[in-house]
Amino acid sequence: MNGPEIHLSVAPELHLFVAADRRGGPKALTTDGASTLGHVVESLGIPLTEAGRLLVDGREVAAAHIPAAGESVEVLAVRRPQEVPGAPLRFLLDVHLGTLARRLRLLGIDAAYFSEDVGDPALAAYSARDRRVLLSRDRGLLRRRELWAGAYVYSDRPKEQLDDVLSRFAPALSPWTRCVACNGDLKDATKESVSGFLEDGTERSYDVFAQCTACQRVYWNGAHHSSLQTIVDDAMRTHGGAEARQRAS
Repeated sequence: MNGPEIHLSVAPELHLFVAADRRGGPKALTTDGASTLGHVVESLGIPLTEAGRLLVDGREVAAAHIPAAGESVEVLAVRRPQEVPGAPLRFLLDVHLGTLARRLRLLGIDAAYFSEDVGDPALAAYSARDRRVLLSRDRGLLRRRELWAGAYVYSDRPKEQLDDVLSRFAPALSPWTRCVACNGDLKDATKESVSGFLEDGTERSYDVFAQCTACQRVYWNGAHHSSLQTIVDDAMRTHGGAEARQRAS
């Protein structure tokens, strides 16, 4: 770049995206005089999904603003909880976030997921068509222009990933209402109605069942229920609101 010089600072939450010499206080940055502020931010390595308000000399501007010489630019982090306007809150997760997808579904959150890599263009198109927030750790994917909305998942540990998404978007939680396998809705089922799906030992040992309305998978409180209940209780205490916290305590 060979144009106006601006002074740019980046919020600490965004430092992981930028080179070490760009962290800390305002740094001089030479622009080309034609690129938008959004392009400048992305050129630093920050996906625009992670940039909150953009301030120029203390006033908020749009990403389409073209920086002028001498301007002081601040790139703030996204405010939490983040509002997603214009659609019910639904998510789409890339192939690397299968465990997170299942945990979101466990909490009753609409989370679409492909177990195979369908490619970045297909994921971005699905996000736009279905108006889903794409969750990914792939910064390049989050920079695709056709995305409806997206968010970077900051951790590679499922528990931290779940806490991150719940604190960022504050979705309504409704545990045990969604199929963790296919994302379909669950309905209560009688033992008689699902007997054809059960092994003899399960049919003898359990009386309470639910079944997915989409894939017909049957659920009961089996050997893994305790560990799943712990995930649910932790989420409800931390992110489920006052009434939910009281129930989970």
